[in-house]
Amino acid sequence: MNMTELRNLQAPLKEKYKSAPGEALVTLEAQGELDTLGIACKVDTGRAIVEAGLHPATGGDGTQACSGDMLLEALVACAGVTLKAVATALGIEIRRGVVRAEGDIDFRGTLGVDKEAPVGFRDIRLFFDLDTDAGPEQRATLKKLTERYCVIYQTLKRPPPLEAELLVQA
Repeated sequence: MNMTELRNLQAPLKEKYKSAPGEALVTLEAQGELDTLGIACKVDTGRAIVEAGLHPATGGDGTQACSGDMLLEALVACAGVTLKAVATALGIEIRRGVVRAEGDIDFRGTLGVDKEAPVGFRDIRLFFDLDTDAGPEQRATLKKLTERYCVIYQTLKRPPPLEAELLVQA
């Protein structure tokens, strides 16, 4: 896809959302089913079923997906798609690119070994390794706009209110 094709694809959506802002609000959903035998949750991605289980650092055997890895994978996917869209819109050619995320977790928190240890990621780092002729200013703009428009990046950077509700079937 080139710059013109992307603009032509998005122009009607942008116009629609300007004239009817409520149309831009979309609720995304995810669902998983608890495994009845083991400690796992089968998540329906819409393309495949992914079985998430315990990370080896918490007793898992490594055969199931780790939800922490899945979070990093979502960040990589979103940042990669956003970077490509921004590069296309700016007319920046990327011959090859690799997006990588890594995060640090202290599993003492998750296992309740140390109440002072946080549960969850302490730090997350996102890397873009690009083969491009873009100059320093273009690369800085590409990085800045990718960070600005990447949904997962922004959600992690500025978390929305989050609540959980436990429903019981009668």
